[in-house]
Amino acid sequence: MNPTPPPTIVIVPGLRDHVADHWQTRLAQRLTAAGRAVHTVPPLTGERLALDAQVANLAATLTPLSGPVLLVAHSAGVITTVHWAARHSADVRGAILATPPDFETPLPDGYPTPAELAHHGWTPVPREPLAFPSIVAASADDPLGAPERVAAMARAWGSHLVDLGAVGHLNPASGHGDWPLAEELIATLESGPALAPIGATPTGEPG
Repeated sequence: MNPTPPPTIVIVPGLRDHVADHWQTRLAQRLTAAGRAVHTVPPLTGERLALDAQVANLAATLTPLSGPVLLVAHSAGVITTVHWAARHSADVRGAILATPPDFETPLPDGYPTPAELAHHGWTPVPREPLAFPSIVAASADDPLGAPERVAAMARAWGSHLVDLGAVGHLNPASGHGDWPLAEELIATLESGPALAPIGATPTGEPG
């Protein structure tokens, strides 16, 4: 009997173009080289802030896939994922939700305002428990989301919370390219054991 293939990895980026040195890009390359099935949700060619279009883009990526999937989302991709989960369903083995931004409080200069985000449908952010296991990876000094606010989102989603320490927004701008912990978290979700409740927050150091 052939072993069951591992779930397809679906990378859900934030509101950005392709960035070669972003950890999601490098993760996709490493997993593909290792023989894993990996799909990345492509950036929109139109209005990036349109939440409905972002959700539809994720849904269009998932629809043709067969078998279970595992989502690896970062930044606004996390918020896209939870909005998608409130409207759609699929065979999702689990989700890594890395450094979700807090779109319900003012962001630093240069980012969309709360009014702009509300106008485009991003807020209110869904607070219902997710129908699949999930891990929120939170930064202690993320300029886009205070730790207590991110922890509250994780609690509402029923997610396991991992404290990454002070890693900024976990992107090249904060000095982070490769993030080896992502592969450990994927393995954790694939192994299937029950994750600890949000009160237990083991730390992990990104590369």
